[in-house]
Formats: sequence, C-alpha cells, structure tokens
Amino acid sequence: MYSTLISAEQLKDQFDAENWLILDCRFDLFDVDKGEQLYRDSHIPNAIYLNLNQQLAGQVTANTGRHPLPEISAITQLFSSIGIADKKQIIVYDDCSGAMAARAWWLLQWLGHTQVAVLDGGINAWTERELSLTAQINTPKPAHFVRHASDFKTVTTEQICSGNYQLVDARAAGRFRGEVEPIDPVAGHIPDAVNHPFMENLTAQGLFKTTADLQALWSPLVQQNTTHMCGSGVTACHNILAMCHAGFEPTHLYVGSWSEWIRDSARPVSNTSSVD
Repeated sequence: MYSTLISAEQLKDQFDAENWLILDCRFDLFDVDKGEQLYRDSHIPNAIYLNLNQQLAGQVTANTGRHPLPEISAITQLFSSIGIADKKQIIVYDDCSGAMAARAWWLLQWLGHTQVAVLDGGINAWTERELSLTAQINTPKPAHFVRHASDFKTVTTEQICSGNYQLVDARAAGRFRGEVEPIDPVAGHIPDAVNHPFMENLTAQGLFKTTADLQALWSPLVQQNTTHMCGSGVTACHNILAMCHAGFEPTHLYVGSWSEWIRDSARPVSNTSSVD
C-alpha cells in the first residue's frame, strides 16, 4: 500500500487496473480551464480528471477562503461516482510537483481512505522517462465510498483566534513577508506564523527530498499544535504530505488559510519577517 508518495517507475510496474485508480489534478490558479484542457490533450493512461475549484473545494462565500472544503455528502458522492472504494489504491498527480495533487491526497486521508499516494514529480517525472500518454477519456466504474475515522484534522478561523496554534505558512517567502501578493487583496501573514514554503520540500528536479532530509527539515516544527496554512488550504497539504512521508504524525490543516483570515479587516496582519 502506498500512502504518501509513489515513483513513476513504481506506478508503471505495479499499476493494476482493477484495484488502482489514477486521478489527474492539474490546475492553474490563474487559468482555471487549463488543467482540464491539458488532461484532454494527453494524460497518464486510465487517469480521471478532477478539478480543484469545482470538485475538490466547496462553495465560496463572503466568510470563507478561496477553497473551502466541499460538503461531506458532495465529496463522498464524487468519490463514489469515480470508483473509489475500500482497499482501492489511489494515485494522484499534477504538473507542479504535488502542489495541487496534495489537496486530493489530503481530502482522501481526511475521509479515512489511507491508500492514496502522490506521484512523485507528477506527470513531468512520467514523461521524462518517456512513459506512455493517451488522450482517451476513461469512463469510471462507480463504487461505494465509505468515510472512516482519520487522524487528519482541521482547524477553523475561530479556533486560531482563540487557541494556541503554531501556524506554518506554505506560501513563498515574498508573499509571506507581504512584499508581493498576486492573488489575494491583502498582503502579509498572520502574526506569529512561521514560513515554510512548500517548494523547500523538493529537490531542484521537482522530486520530494529524501525522508532523512525531510526529517531534518521538519523536526524543528513538529509540535502538538502545529497547524498548516497557505493562501487557501491547498499547498499547505503539500507540507502535511512531506511531514507524513518523513514519518511524522499528521498535523492540522487550517483550511480557510490566509484568504479567509483577511475576510475580516479587524484580524491582525503582519508584514514582518518570520521565515523559517
């Protein structure tokens, strides 16, 4: 069973069409139709496409961040419709080293489906090895998805305001410091948060660092109250994935993240450096 990462070679050699399911999660925050178009052009054989905005997030309101969690009934129905059942090995991939695919990985883990892994290096690692692609659209066979107990937990804005949580922000350092903000209307970060850009989990080749390197990278931030955030609760999942792959227990996700925090102008904002 794969529950964190899988390599392109392992996927090629071990794929079992009856018991494995591949999900293409490519998505571009600045061009929301691009991911699905790329999928239609070519994808890993047998893959099914999932859209971050439409399927892996819920309805955005005046009080939520950009990617709130979908309703439990909606996400379980989705997973049933694409054939996810107990003991099914799920592989998720994107074209940005897991930045988007990690959200699908986290959602499944949060719902108690532990047999899910991110393709290390994504479709780029697959194509670099000259493995086959297809434009054939795969029709899923429905199954019955069942939610189970999980160690993956969420934290709300109200809890952040009233509790004691060590926030770890996955955004790039420039966004964290408030020097640039290409997406959200307010720049900066939540006071006392520390910055761990998710890209630091990766090698120059876009693969995850070794478990030993990830352990050394993350061990200073392992606390009972460690809580991950980013712009909207997506790339924060990459940091949780990295910690889990390094052997640490799952830590919390602040789903609303920065884009929800700034919905209320009374909440404090910092532009000072606190880079890990």
